[in-house]
Amino acid sequence: MLLWLTHYLEQYNNGFQVFQYLTVRAIMGVLTALCLSLLIGPAVIRRLTNQKIGQVVREDGPQTHLSKAGTPTMGGALILMSILASSLLWSDLKNHYVWVVMLVTAGFGAIGWVDDYRKVFERNPKGLPAKWKYFWQSVLGLATAVYLYTAAVAPAETQLFVPFFKNIAIHLGVFYVLLTYFMVVGFSNAVNLTDGLDGLAILPSVMVAAALAIIAYLTGNSAFSAYLNIPYIAGTGELVVYCSALAGAGLGFLWFNTYPAQIFMGDVGALALGAALGVIAVMIRNEIVLIIMGGVFVMETVSVMLQVASFKLTGKRIFRMAPIHHHFELKGWPEPRVIVRFWIITIILVLIGLGTLKFR
Repeated sequence: MLLWLTHYLEQYNNGFQVFQYLTVRAIMGVLTALCLSLLIGPAVIRRLTNQKIGQVVREDGPQTHLSKAGTPTMGGALILMSILASSLLWSDLKNHYVWVVMLVTAGFGAIGWVDDYRKVFERNPKGLPAKWKYFWQSVLGLATAVYLYTAAVAPAETQLFVPFFKNIAIHLGVFYVLLTYFMVVGFSNAVNLTDGLDGLAILPSVMVAAALAIIAYLTGNSAFSAYLNIPYIAGTGELVVYCSALAGAGLGFLWFNTYPAQIFMGDVGALALGAALGVIAVMIRNEIVLIIMGGVFVMETVSVMLQVASFKLTGKRIFRMAPIHHHFELKGWPEPRVIVRFWIITIILVLIGLGTLKFR
């Protein structure tokens, strides 16, 4: 919206032309989302507390988590409001990639909201039944995948690029739909599984979003993409603003979510953030790089899969509890130690992911 306004004001003052630059709007996007989170956060926490919208803690979880019962949850709505407001203000709303990621974020956020609502107001720790949650995730994931496949105009938009190699581009054809579906739905659930400790999911999401912003900027610039020998996807540069807004909103939320948390994001935030990261990676053709950078999310998901498979096949558990962050808690690691070490792992993985841009 402000992009149109500043473009109109250019005729009166050339200084407004600076807002046409993508980098300037990205900076404004992160600052706007950050400020909105910090300003609205206290009011949201008070409102949730007064409404007694508190976390329902599973009885079979770590005993240290019982003290968290009643902590305001559904704080992911604060993140989503900040992201979407900032994106609407500073993005080029004629860009279809921006609308895709905003609709995906809002759609998965709605699924998470229903899940949280049932947990909080109906006092059902399981929330929305898994089959219905997966059904609606699948509907949105497939709809997104089909749209992006049919809207593709360049061959590179439906190819799978393998990092560390210059000339490996796999033509996916209709399998692009399947890959997109798994990236969107898979990462949505992966971030949700990771969101079990104070700040554990949000900062890795921020770091990965910031890295995706860099990649989106390079992918959407013909000169930089040619120099780095990465695919050029016209229009994806505009996703920098959205990624920046996500990073800003996440940092603002972390202010209140850091240990000991004043508020939890709930499924409304976790499902939406994971889906957003997944669809952005698809649109900038860096699915494998996202899997590398989001290794903590992948590790958490794999730990659950291994735990379930092992118990069903052998009757024994591999970990003391899954997802794996609970395993380390039950081994005696203090919660802050688990959180910070997982953050450090994410920093390393993000740097490796960014390194793939040059080492090809």
